[in-house]
Amino acid sequence: MAAAPNEPKIRVRDLKVSYAANVIQQGVSFEVKEGSIFAVMGASGSGKSTILRAMTGLLRPSGGTVCYGSLDYWSLSDSRREEIGRGFGVLFQGGALWSSMSAAENVALPLQMFTKLAPSSIDALVQVKLSLVGLQSGRDAMPSALSGGMRQRVGLARALALDPQVLFLDEPSAGLDPTSAKRFDDLIRDLRDGFGVTVVMVSHELPSLLGICDDGVFLDADRKTAIAHGAPLALREHSSDPAVQAFMTRATPIAPTHAPTGDANGPH
Repeated sequence: MAAAPNEPKIRVRDLKVSYAANVIQQGVSFEVKEGSIFAVMGASGSGKSTILRAMTGLLRPSGGTVCYGSLDYWSLSDSRREEIGRGFGVLFQGGALWSSMSAAENVALPLQMFTKLAPSSIDALVQVKLSLVGLQSGRDAMPSALSGGMRQRVGLARALALDPQVLFLDEPSAGLDPTSAKRFDDLIRDLRDGFGVTVVMVSHELPSLLGICDDGVFLDADRKTAIAHGAPLALREHSSDPAVQAFMTRATPIAPTHAPTGDANGPH
């Protein structure tokens, strides 16, 4: 899945995503550079999470292409897509942890499912991943005993379990208090800087977008397409589109949508 030198890590071309006859977005094109933190922006209902689902193999697009390096992802066989997907780490809204499993058991799950490592090796790797997100002492805690920020960090540790090349984050700081959100943003930036992972982040939290994102695409719900491209800070300073300006200069964040990630009944 590695991109050739000077080529983008991900290329999305003329992407169209729909639920039955309901078109959510169409004609969406953008490129994600290797090692960048790329934002998929837009107000609630614009289809941000739906685009993410098409990029991660959860929703087949109605048209267009998603390429990883030179590979057209949706033209490949199921087994080849699954193989490429092993290079993805995905953090869903709210962490999406299994409530009956401890933090360590949640992080261990992808290692148990997709590797042949011995239990002792898995346990050692789980400790490493929890340490990366600052939870080395919380391995035995159940999700119900963790704060929202801690659940997000466990979810991130699980997303990092298989050493992904691309990390997909769906509203990672939604619902967190400002301090926890800032800590989580700093963690994402440190992971990018330390490990070179490429990050694609769906968000409409202005502090996160302006604080850590290098580039992005702005989706509009009414026009059902991408209407702006660029770093969030540059869009705030230079975009002349009224919808982009209203979004990027609002005083308070737009309330996030908390529909379950697996719900195919509507866009986010």
